[in-house]
Amino acid sequence: MTKQVAVILAGCGVYDGSEIYETTLTLLRLDQLGIGYRCFAPDLEQHHVVNHLTQEVVEGEQRNVLLESARLARGDISPLNELVADDFDAVIVPGGFGVAKNLSDFASASDNMQVLDALKESLTGFRHDNKPIGLMCIAPVIVPRLFDDGIAVTVGNDPAVSGAISAMGGLHRSCAVEDIVVDLEHRVVTTPAYMLASRISEAATGIFKLVDRINEMMDLAAT
Repeated sequence: MTKQVAVILAGCGVYDGSEIYETTLTLLRLDQLGIGYRCFAPDLEQHHVVNHLTQEVVEGEQRNVLLESARLARGDISPLNELVADDFDAVIVPGGFGVAKNLSDFASASDNMQVLDALKESLTGFRHDNKPIGLMCIAPVIVPRLFDDGIAVTVGNDPAVSGAISAMGGLHRSCAVEDIVVDLEHRVVTTPAYMLASRISEAATGIFKLVDRINEMMDLAAT
């Protein structure tokens, strides 16, 4: 049977949703490897809307995270509360500030952050079943808030974010943009992506490595 991966989105656009290139590169690599996938996003209002031309908050405008994420998924998406870990072999969370604003409140609360209940329930299910979990860019910051202390993750070399990870009991590893950090014991794979990338090709190298390693982990689970 074809392997299936859940991809969790947080909107559409780097400053207030999921990073578009990271999401697209993830879906591309899954498809290249012949892996099936399904996108999910929470059905709630965004934290705020950002004008991506000026990078300023648009006052008085509101958008829905699920509807915005549907733009990335070409409409083929389900509400996050419908994600059941038993139906999938792994899960991947692309980055973008939506992770820190819509899936959690890290952008405002730092190491006092809280994670959206629907995301917590979903990822905890994958962790409980020992299924691979991939996170990129800013997304690894949620790991120490959700799981065991001491799971190795990376956001590249950002001192503020890595410091927050450590303050929450996490274990941060510095990492180049083209590389990944793998915690084999906990089956968590992370890569810096656009925390460091200056070109889409740089992001692609690390993201492809992440998806490839998730694929290898799924193969090991099947043996």
